[in-house]
Amino acid sequence: MTLTHDQGMTYSKMRRLVSFFSALLKGRKNLFGELLHKPGPYQPLCQHQDTPRIPRPWNKKSNKTMEDKGTMVAVKSHLSLMKPSDFDYLKVIGKGSFGKVLLARHRKHGGYYAVKVLQKQTIVMRKEQQHVMVERSVLLKGLQHPFLVGLHYSFQTPNMLYFVVDYVNGGELFYHLQKEGSFPESRAAFYAAEMAMALGYLHSLDIVYRDLKPENILLDSEGHVKLTDFGLCKEGVAAGGLMRTFCGTPEYLAPEVLQGHTYSPAVDWWGLGSVLFEMLYGLPPFYSHSKAEMFEKILHAPLHLRSGTSEAACSLLEGLLEREVSRRLGESRDIEELQEHPFFASINWDCLLAKKVRPPFIPNVTSPCDISYIDPEFTLQPVPASMNDRCPIGGTTETFIGFSYMKTT
Repeated sequence: MTLTHDQGMTYSKMRRLVSFFSALLKGRKNLFGELLHKPGPYQPLCQHQDTPRIPRPWNKKSNKTMEDKGTMVAVKSHLSLMKPSDFDYLKVIGKGSFGKVLLARHRKHGGYYAVKVLQKQTIVMRKEQQHVMVERSVLLKGLQHPFLVGLHYSFQTPNMLYFVVDYVNGGELFYHLQKEGSFPESRAAFYAAEMAMALGYLHSLDIVYRDLKPENILLDSEGHVKLTDFGLCKEGVAAGGLMRTFCGTPEYLAPEVLQGHTYSPAVDWWGLGSVLFEMLYGLPPFYSHSKAEMFEKILHAPLHLRSGTSEAACSLLEGLLEREVSRRLGESRDIEELQEHPFFASINWDCLLAKKVRPPFIPNVTSPCDISYIDPEFTLQPVPASMNDRCPIGGTTETFIGFSYMKTT
């Protein structure tokens, strides 16, 4: 579906709309004209086979330990001990093309979770099974890192798939940017550093995130970053590996992706540069209401940095938003290059990882189930009555083998 622009739209409305869109090139000749409507994370986007290369380790020793601890027992689909009726569903807190995200409370032990409910029939019809399983896999890795949303349970019924993940109630970074316009450099540096650590950890596991944007960056109740929505992740991409899949969100696409070239994990550092620019200036670096004009700017327009921006911030933005991938900050030694940059001179990376650095903003939440930072567009919707059905019946019966999982303690 080709995107068109309503001239009466505000930037906020456009961003809310664009958060549900991703791009798919129908051909190099139609580079700027053809986009597909993508309201959720699993829209088919893969058109080319990715090419892995020889791995180059980044802090492999410590992360291997974290990965091994994260290898918990997966319960086979037909032996799953979890079921929908184990939860009370309290509020709708999100929506995608395959279902809804709900705030839920476990009936037995009382914990609060975000439950992502996906319709099997739609997933199968769109041939998105692989993306679902990749998201499940990456969510398991999130349990081992403080800045990634983690999976606690996954289970299935004949009709539906259920992801039970961390409930993070400090609000999307997008929400706070819309409210405040932009952030001081110190606050932006804190968030960028935590995002960088999350991306660096994924890269160390040969995972590329590919969809960094303010809507996918949450704040927890203490004010720390949590990356979420791993449906566009690519596994098995060792350092130096290449991909060709065209995917992501228009404002944050790296130029090599737009050009249809093979690309590397350095696309995530371009994404970090785009988000950092938006945190400092209030808009993505090459934003335009016109998608064709925005893509043209991403490929060719100079990077405009305002006066008053520190020399260190300008240097970091120029390094991350470097079109020539071989010169982009992070391409050679991944996160180590960012950690050495003067913009992060005040960051103690060990303390940051241990969450010993006090966040610059602490959300005003009163309880674990506080929804005050969740968009009323979702929370005012009624919880579907079917969520509390004890025995879902009918519909697609296809089993997603290996999907069901229960966290062990």
